[in-house]
Amino acid sequence: MPQDTANKNLCKHTENANTFLVTPTKGMEYIHGTATRMTVFIDNSQHPLIIDSGSHCSIVARTYLYHHFPNWETQLFPTQAKNFKSASGKMSSIWKIIKEIIIPHRTGNITLNPGFVVLEDAHIQGFSLGTDYQRMYGIDI
Repeated sequence: MPQDTANKNLCKHTENANTFLVTPTKGMEYIHGTATRMTVFIDNSQHPLIIDSGSHCSIVARTYLYHHFPNWETQLFPTQAKNFKSASGKMSSIWKIIKEIIIPHRTGNITLNPGFVVLEDAHIQGFSLGTDYQRMYGIDI
């Protein structure tokens, strides 16, 4: 659901994420196409996350990491060579990166540790949580 956070400051510690009261934007709960977008905390800063039930794996664009995470290249792991396709053509995967995600919620934070395939030529702004981690964590949308 589209969300508003009560406090736009940075989260200094994972336990402090619960101070960011997250509630659906009034009257915007059921807008088509935005029900799976949210703001999460990664490395003490807010980042967009899309829960993508049409993607078989979790992905992030290399350009997004380059602009938002200065030391991202030191956190990479090799991944199996796979062919990725989108509506605009083929995409090449280079590595995998594991990032701790904190999803703030009124009743308690949710912490996930998914691995994201880093795509060289993707145009996504933020992180995309695919069905691999939806199945692993039992997320049902």
